[in-house]
Amino acid sequence: MKTFIKAIEIWIPDRERTQLELGSGLYGTLTDFKTASEWQHFAYGEGLPGKAWAEGHPIVLTKFEHSCFRRTEVAHQSGLTCGIALPIFSGDFLMAVVVFLCGDDDEQIGAIEVWRNDPAAGDLLRVMDGYYGKLEQFEKVSRQLQMPKGQGLAGMAWETGMPVLRENFNRIAEFDQEADAQQTGITTGLGIPAAHSHDQIYVMTFLSAKATPIAKRVQIWIPDDENDRLVCRQGYSKESNNLAEIFETLTVKKGVGALGRVWLTGMPLITGNLDIQYNPELDSLSSMLAIPVIERGKLKAIATFLF
Repeated sequence: MKTFIKAIEIWIPDRERTQLELGSGLYGTLTDFKTASEWQHFAYGEGLPGKAWAEGHPIVLTKFEHSCFRRTEVAHQSGLTCGIALPIFSGDFLMAVVVFLCGDDDEQIGAIEVWRNDPAAGDLLRVMDGYYGKLEQFEKVSRQLQMPKGQGLAGMAWETGMPVLRENFNRIAEFDQEADAQQTGITTGLGIPAAHSHDQIYVMTFLSAKATPIAKRVQIWIPDDENDRLVCRQGYSKESNNLAEIFETLTVKKGVGALGRVWLTGMPLITGNLDIQYNPELDSLSSMLAIPVIERGKLKAIATFLF
């Protein structure tokens, strides 16, 4: 199954915590780009991961030429044209940087946006930047929008401080962007609070179509009321199967399995082993990206992408 995200990387601080090194990655068939990435290191402010670290918020590169990106030639050879970096902090300290790499393709329908507020303009979000591929009209509409706090995908993620997953995106006509989604084929949206400092807020939104989804399955996990286990709060699957029922019955203890390690360490994770008891329904899920949402040093949720 095709997804509009071509590769994903997690860059983590080295032992001295002064440079970033590759922690793990999902590259699919992009072996040359993987090889070129494995030996890279990025200092504070250097390259796409280092710039996201220094800026303290998500960075979008819609063009690699004449930018901070250091792997331009091999990226173009691999069909990659855009990079989005999501830094994950606990207080002032960087935990990791997640990098999403995309490529323009007429068959790939999707978008990744970064929304930002203007503290002087009140409780409103606007698109700071984003990757839209061939969705030129959708991009034009999106860049003109002002999203109030608590409304729309980005506004709800801002108000709650939690990941927000919305299915049947094309049935919602609260805003022109979502009405326009019906024309583009976009059906699913995921909003994740990305960073904030003082009055500055950032939210990342992932929008995808059924033919080229974000992932085979997207889930939001949260600690239970006793803060003892993680439970699956919400999930979306492209296929109509029993995955929802399976995951709704699962709970995860801190430190146990892949999700438990994310909760324990506050670090994002890519794994090819879901660390879940065997079930035939899970055979098609070969890998997972887990992104923690941390506020004031406390885990609020984990957003997972299963591929």
